[in-house]
Amino acid sequence: MLKRSIKGKLRLYIHPEKVILVSLVNPYLKPKLRSRFMELESLAKTAGCEVIGKIYQIREAPDPKFYIGKGKIYEIKKLIEENGIDAIIFDTSLSGKYHRNLEEELGVKIIDRVELIMDIFAQHARTKEAKIQVELAQLKYRLTQLKGKGKELSRLGGGIGTRGPGEKKLEVDRRRIIERIRVLNKELEKIEIMRRERSKRRRNLIQITLVGYTNAGKSSLMNILTNSQVEVKDALFSTLDTTTRRMKTQFDLPVILTDTVGFIEDLPAELLASFHSTLSCVKEADILIEVVDVSEENFLEKMQIVEETLVSLDAINIPRIFAFNKIDLVLDKNYIKMVSKRFEDSFLISCKTQEGIEELKNFLIQKIHELLKFKFFSFKI
Repeated sequence: MLKRSIKGKLRLYIHPEKVILVSLVNPYLKPKLRSRFMELESLAKTAGCEVIGKIYQIREAPDPKFYIGKGKIYEIKKLIEENGIDAIIFDTSLSGKYHRNLEEELGVKIIDRVELIMDIFAQHARTKEAKIQVELAQLKYRLTQLKGKGKELSRLGGGIGTRGPGEKKLEVDRRRIIERIRVLNKELEKIEIMRRERSKRRRNLIQITLVGYTNAGKSSLMNILTNSQVEVKDALFSTLDTTTRRMKTQFDLPVILTDTVGFIEDLPAELLASFHSTLSCVKEADILIEVVDVSEENFLEKMQIVEETLVSLDAINIPRIFAFNKIDLVLDKNYIKMVSKRFEDSFLISCKTQEGIEELKNFLIQKIHELLKFKFFSFKI
């Protein structure tokens, strides 16, 4: 399909789009470069891109005009000419000024980390509520970008960074964006009223919510604990809509389990705000199960990001059980056992081999009985 590029030239865009990943790293954060690039590459591939190259620069402060230095700009230009690159993805949130300057200089689409994550959310949104939440977040972010781009966004063409839920092309005009945000907020208010009604009906149930970094295995654990078939994919943000199921227990106890959207480093504030009502199930939970992928070398850093997100959701004081998942992929199990001892109520499990699942289930049942006694006693008083 022919689409017009930034400089007005016709270019044939064939899925997947060819991209270059770019990261600017402070000297003090250089040890995190590898894991950041790995995550950015996973995000790009989840969005449907083909990663052609990776470029990084170590410097204390961004270049005032292009974010990266002129030498790196020249390096990127060569890669664009040699490989027919469609877009450059930056591992940060770029101002409207940087977007405009880079697009004019490089002649291709510029995507920042926030737009990339939102694009993935837009592709994975299935329910009406999720679609509204994603589009709302995208449009709010677009308004911040317009500060450096004038009345309309200069970016032309389609594909990554330009699509809303259902491949709908996002608005680029400021006035239309503001009006669309108003409409979406009203629709979300109606959905929130229905959500509150459902929440009232569940007050007599024990509510357990799964939380964790994206792609840690929450949906897999959900399927095991509820004997259900929630869709499981080895991809980032495969779950956007909260899924609630009755937990299967020996005595059919009144327990529901909810799977939520995964967290990630630098999760856009606009997305967190738009998904606030969806994530209310985290704050309302009686127990949180934090699922951790211990096969990742930086899993402790990811746990810290989950911790910070729970603080922002005002859910940090809810009783938490730690499920250290994918233990079957770990070579040094003694190290993981040693680390897990730092966390109270932690279990080493594998959703794939079922290792440790029975121990986790038995502990959950024990906690559920304790909560039921407390709720019954409170009700009697």
